[in-house]
Amino acid sequence: MELARFAGRRVLVTGAASGIGRATSLRLAAEGGRVVAADLNEELLSSLPEAAEPAGGHVTPEVADVASETGARNLVASAVRSLGGLDVVVNAAGVLSFSHTHEQSLEEWNRLVAVNLTGTFLVCREALPHLLASKGNVVNLASTTAHAGQAWAAAYSATKGGVLAFTRSLAVEYGTAGLRFNTISPGAIDTPITSAFRLPEGANAKLVERAMPMGAFGSPEGVAAAIAYVASDEAAHMNGADLLIDGGTLA
Repeated sequence: MELARFAGRRVLVTGAASGIGRATSLRLAAEGGRVVAADLNEELLSSLPEAAEPAGGHVTPEVADVASETGARNLVASAVRSLGGLDVVVNAAGVLSFSHTHEQSLEEWNRLVAVNLTGTFLVCREALPHLLASKGNVVNLASTTAHAGQAWAAAYSATKGGVLAFTRSLAVEYGTAGLRFNTISPGAIDTPITSAFRLPEGANAKLVERAMPMGAFGSPEGVAAAIAYVASDEAAHMNGADLLIDGGTLA
């Protein structure tokens, strides 16, 4: 089935160089969206326009640091100039690390908070005036760790729990203005972030099993398909909701 749910829609996706963000950029472009794809990794970003061509998609890469107030402001301004406005924002930028919490450095804690939580806030804040004009919507990436404890990921879990609560608050605050804010909570997905996973020294590997899906890891394309639904008009009555994509992990 060929879908065109984003024909004429102006889309901004962060964390777009790889993983879920990249798959989402390509999916929304394939469905007719004009996509600005943002990330810090210029090399991986540069291949997106060509990757989108076979499906007739249009993707504009934009190097940006969403953890920086100036970076987020400039990114949204550039996207609006390029697209003429904004209809959909997908905040997929994120970083992950594992450590014993008693050994967690403040520097690493601050890095996760800056990218995962503050970056989501900054992009939303800068995009809001434009979304109010278009009656648009936002999909933020949370995580199963926002719903259940995960050993050695206290900092990451805290940031994703913050994204979940932040998004729900925006859904209430702006729902009567015609805006929608929802989250997707992926579990174990086959992305560069998860493939780089390393247990801290002395960790009990059995505690990792609670985060494992019942079957194989999910695919970035599968999560992108869910994002495409939530961001489309088919989900017009979906606001303040969270969609688990976790292979039954939290069932």
